[in-house]
Amino acid sequence: MLRLAIACAMAASVAMTAAAAEDTKMKDQTSTQSATGITAPVAEAAKPVDSGQPKGDAAGEGGDTQPEAGAETGAAKAAAAEDPWLWLEDVEAERSLAWARARNEAAKAELADSDDFRKLEGDILGILDSDAKIPMVEKIGSDYYNFWKDKNHARGIWRRATPAEYAKAKPDWETIIDVDALNKSEGENWVWHGAECLKPKDPDAALDRCLVALSRGGSDADVTREFDLETRTWVKDGFFRAEAKGGLGWIDRDHVYVFTDFGAGSMTSSGYPRLVKEWRRGQALDEAVTVYEGKPDDLYIAAVHDDARGFERDFVTRALAFYNDELYVRGKDGKLTKIDAPNSASKSVHREWLTLQLRDPWSAGGKTWPAGAVLVTRLDAFMEGKREFEMLFEPTDTTSLESFVWAREQVVLNVFEDVKNRIVVATHDAEGWTQSPLQDAPDVGSVNLLAVDPDDSDEIFIIATDYLVPTTLLRADLSTPDAPVTLKTMPTFFDASKNVAEQHFTDSKDGTRIPYFVVRPKDIAYDGSNPTLLYGYGGFEVSLAPNYSGTVGKGWLEKGGVFAVANIRGGGEYGPRWHQAALKANRPRAYEDFAAVARDLVTRKITSPAHLGIQGGS
Repeated sequence: MLRLAIACAMAASVAMTAAAAEDTKMKDQTSTQSATGITAPVAEAAKPVDSGQPKGDAAGEGGDTQPEAGAETGAAKAAAAEDPWLWLEDVEAERSLAWARARNEAAKAELADSDDFRKLEGDILGILDSDAKIPMVEKIGSDYYNFWKDKNHARGIWRRATPAEYAKAKPDWETIIDVDALNKSEGENWVWHGAECLKPKDPDAALDRCLVALSRGGSDADVTREFDLETRTWVKDGFFRAEAKGGLGWIDRDHVYVFTDFGAGSMTSSGYPRLVKEWRRGQALDEAVTVYEGKPDDLYIAAVHDDARGFERDFVTRALAFYNDELYVRGKDGKLTKIDAPNSASKSVHREWLTLQLRDPWSAGGKTWPAGAVLVTRLDAFMEGKREFEMLFEPTDTTSLESFVWAREQVVLNVFEDVKNRIVVATHDAEGWTQSPLQDAPDVGSVNLLAVDPDDSDEIFIIATDYLVPTTLLRADLSTPDAPVTLKTMPTFFDASKNVAEQHFTDSKDGTRIPYFVVRPKDIAYDGSNPTLLYGYGGFEVSLAPNYSGTVGKGWLEKGGVFAVANIRGGGEYGPRWHQAALKANRPRAYEDFAAVARDLVTRKITSPAHLGIQGGS
């Protein structure tokens, strides 16, 4: 039984990773085009097309820079003498790859060579390829767009449907770009990196031009090509950015911002764009006008045009490091004016409003605002020197702001209270900002929010999910008192009737209270014999909230396994302080938290060291 459980865990773990990656790609695609405002750094909401900005990992937050592979220093040689496995650090060396292949084959022979495993593998593949999953969408123009992958579309199709069609059980999708067919016709290995479509000046005009980013094999470097939506063809002699880390974004029909590899000296020491230019249609790229030039040791430089009608603006972002960026307003004369807010704050602009989500305490306007707070003020007044803020959210010891989204006239706050969601709607009137709970909000494990069309609509999408309850997509119109309407519900992929999900807390080594979730059989025997998989992350302010996973359910829970998720420091469960508590010299706290949860599982006799497996990665 234990060996089969380990085999199931392997399949479930791999499938969980694949499913998470798939889910992340779909969520990224829905969020990149959502005009939720201009956010710095550009890797967050500012840049519609995937700009290739670096994506970190949890371990990297606390680690030191490593020497290049093969670089032998005296210290390295001394370390090698103490560690006979240090040669495995060269992950691309043939010796290392051969070692990994041999271990994989041994594991497969012991664990995967059985009818039970092959059936489970087939079940999990069926879940991953299911066309009954919720197709997450973004509203572009008047239609809903979706990027979809399944067994028949390995690289995916970009497609669209009207809102009315999407509401049907089986929408009749219109394919815009078939990446697999494109690869076949061009002899390429393109991977979808996103699209940005030009918003017409006339609100009644149809969309006709998009900038599409494609990556060879999924690398950070990509190309950008101009696409005609009406003819479904690539625009001849249209805008084209050659393969590099960077991006291309619309200003208007005949002008774009381009930040890419312009040649020697144009990239930062991190390997990302140091220059952003304004490029006119028909102009040679080397004639494009420089908008901003960063320093060689900056992280990333970019620019974006905010196309909200009546509030059109241009912004330049300068990312110096993770959580360290500057945001500039670019005037009609090309002059840049800095938004004088803390570099560590997340800065976003929506119509007339500037919002600041603080990561550190900040003194302004005669007050000191706490880390984790969200402040709002009018952008024009702020640029004139006024510091008159209203605080939309103030954290406590048990609460943090998981996220917020703008609808046209409201801000919707997704509040975490001990890793459980509470949705609050903030509305501005002549008396200032008032707040009220979202009417008939889903009462489930966790909730995510997306704006449908924040420039022109007060609608939001609500994604509700739980460990044992299939994910549901709802739409709420904040301009009416009506309850949210269910649009889609994911099918049940496993039998959850014998399980229960619960939350526990335990103390870490330094006494900090650590929350964690456990999904277990209802009739569990508390004798320490239950196969248990403990998962953790603890990096980049990423919170691990309850989430429905058909692969974990089918591959692990249905087999009687226990699944636990540790909300360790380094994540975002309690806001910036939770993240900052496990950085650099304090990185060991994340591992101490994880170990504390493991110990508590053993103390509760849910499992024992011999029956406990752990997983974490990035």
